[in-house]
Amino acid sequence: MGFVFSKVFSGLFGSEQIRLIIIGLDNAGKTTILYRLHKDEVVQTVPTVGFNVESVTYKNLKFQVWDLGGQTSLRPYWRWYYQDSNAIIYVVDSADKDRLEVAKQELELMLEEEEVKGLPLLIFANKQDLPEALSESEIVNALDLHSIKNRQWALFKISAIKGEGLNEGFEWLVDVLKY
Repeated sequence: MGFVFSKVFSGLFGSEQIRLIIIGLDNAGKTTILYRLHKDEVVQTVPTVGFNVESVTYKNLKFQVWDLGGQTSLRPYWRWYYQDSNAIIYVVDSADKDRLEVAKQELELMLEEEEVKGLPLLIFANKQDLPEALSESEIVNALDLHSIKNRQWALFKISAIKGEGLNEGFEWLVDVLKY
């Protein structure tokens, strides 16, 4: 996958560093996504207490990717990481129907913050490999994504474990960040 990203990003941004934050509720798969990008493999993870940060370089593009812990006690601290970010990746556990309302509330709170106004929003509907995963339209409706009018956003169904859908999401993000 790293090779694919290298080809996609080559020549798009020069030596500019792009700062991304990955947020979402605990157990949504944020850390798995981070290390899928960084190492192109699935690594054994534990709940993130605080944050993980990795630099991911693709020829002419450097990403600084911040994976923020999603436990209830950590969510109020997300705002400290918003400054100087270029885009937001919001990860939702597609199979966790019971917490979609909480995911929606946290997304709404984050989108109200001044530091993220206008930033592109990439939503990853993770765990699509599970049989109980909700469809794209169910997630869009549950998160009320159609009400987002002040930024570019897109939702992609993914499986971080299998690596499915990540390329498409990042291709969209690169296209948005080019302009």
